[in-house]
Amino acid sequence: MRYLAVLAIVTLVVLHQDWWNWSAVRPFVLGLPVGLWYHAMYTLAAAGLMALLVRYFWPEEHQD
Repeated sequence: MRYLAVLAIVTLVVLHQDWWNWSAVRPFVLGLPVGLWYHAMYTLAAAGLMALLVRYFWPEEHQD
């Protein structure tokens, strides 16, 4: 399970570099620039991963 968590973290680190959006054919998504839209979705994914990491990997002695 820990390997899956590490893989998810590494995947998000790699996805943070959005080099494929720089030459996007469609410059706007729902009225927002594609880079801004991508980073908004990336932020939601990172927050979701952090919530899962805290839920399942936080040490027992630090929980309420």
